[in-house]
Amino acid sequence: MLRVRWTGQLTDGIFQSALASFILFSPERQASAVNAAVAFAVVLLPYSIVGPFVGTVLDRFSRQRAILFANLTRSATLIVIAFLMFNDYTGVEITIFVLIAFGVNRLILAGLSAGIPLMVPPNSLISANALAVTGGSVWVVLGGGIGLGIRKLIDASASADKADAIIILVGSLGFFCAAILASLLHKDEIGPRPHEIVRGSFTQGLREMRDGFKFLKEHADAARGIAAIAIHRGGLTAFTLTALLLERNTFNDPADSEAGLAGLSVTLTIAAVGFVIGAILAPYGVRKIGRHRWMRISIAAASLSALILVIDRTPVLLAMTAFFTSLCGQSLKVTNDALVQSKIDDVFRGRVFAVYDVLVNGAIVTGALIAAWILPLSGDTWVLPLLIAIAWALVAAVVLRPAKFFLKGGV
Repeated sequence: MLRVRWTGQLTDGIFQSALASFILFSPERQASAVNAAVAFAVVLLPYSIVGPFVGTVLDRFSRQRAILFANLTRSATLIVIAFLMFNDYTGVEITIFVLIAFGVNRLILAGLSAGIPLMVPPNSLISANALAVTGGSVWVVLGGGIGLGIRKLIDASASADKADAIIILVGSLGFFCAAILASLLHKDEIGPRPHEIVRGSFTQGLREMRDGFKFLKEHADAARGIAAIAIHRGGLTAFTLTALLLERNTFNDPADSEAGLAGLSVTLTIAAVGFVIGAILAPYGVRKIGRHRWMRISIAAASLSALILVIDRTPVLLAMTAFFTSLCGQSLKVTNDALVQSKIDDVFRGRVFAVYDVLVNGAIVTGALIAAWILPLSGDTWVLPLLIAIAWALVAAVVLRPAKFFLKGGV
């Protein structure tokens, strides 16, 4: 299962590097916070649209089969996108297929997350999530680096758009490899088990989203943890847009889009290191002080680290912010994933994770839109980092306050 996940996420990094280059770092296109926010919305819109029905699929049909055919679909979709780029289509046609590609990816990631509890014992859930999710984040960054490397090799012999199309063809091959690896899993190995399959009409997706919300209402700590993750990811997205504009228009010559893309890649790589360290620290911290208290400390520490960019906006301070906010955020997320998984019977798992995904992705789009409203073209402002720091501090003090966010008999 890890081979399927990591191969797909490595390929996703390659694909996303080509899209970022094509949409935001093309010499012919001016990068702005609004353009970047629209790009985030395009990427995440299908997640929210298909979210209500992902749980329906994952609780009714073999998750292994769903992941296999989703990877094959994504591979075919990338071939179409590359064909459109080769033929100089840059508008709504590409947008439609990008929406399909990312919508299918939601099914893949949700299916793999829902399958983790069937592969490991309950006391290993935090470590398993840390390995799967954080390892996946690292592979996405490595994939981005591979995409940049391929672009460097072919830049001299192809236009920027043609180079991006070639990189996307490489991505298509990667998703095909992920499909082959998925075929090695047994049909029922990652659920649902035959006795757990939910019967009924496939059109009950929205009703089952309601069931997911109802389940979370009965487990308030899981619901509050998801809210904390959503708000943190919204702020992290706003910081990503800030980094994009700073690297594209302030730290580098705006005319040198390659330098801006390389600078952003370095920043994201530093953030990936933070992801890894945060995931490694999470199991240790949970053992020492309990998962609920660890989550409060993580989001509070993220709030303090967000203040770094209030002081000034320089490449070094941006790198420090990327590292610490990612470290704290990933430690928060892997702990909360284990919390949510420990509360859910497998028969409900697909539906609850569908709710989880929709809420988080909605927060990410909201964070991008708020950032687009506040950020100047240069990205150089202290206002947005301060607002993010305040929002995260409020999460620690209000959403995760001990009186409401605790484990009976524990912390």
